[in-house]
Amino acid sequence: MLKTLFSTNPPKLSPVEMRLLKQAERVLQLEDDELTSSPCISVCRMTEKTGLCEGCFRTLDEITGWGHRTPEAKRDVWRQIAQRLQARTQA
Repeated sequence: MLKTLFSTNPPKLSPVEMRLLKQAERVLQLEDDELTSSPCISVCRMTEKTGLCEGCFRTLDEITGWGHRTPEAKRDVWRQIAQRLQARTQA
């Protein structure tokens, strides 16, 4: 079983952020041929300070062409999202 992406102490994330982090955990356990899930939650606003979408924590480059990315490239983006959310708990 894959180790969870966050410690046993619950992180200080909003419910939406926590759901996205849990989704990242699930997606990162999938086989490449099952990796189709997009991180988009239809909250499409870019934050000027971070350059990330407020809903899915992706950059514009990561959002662009999502459907044409390889499974490994999608997995890398999911990893980045998880790391960004984890960093928020330590700030």
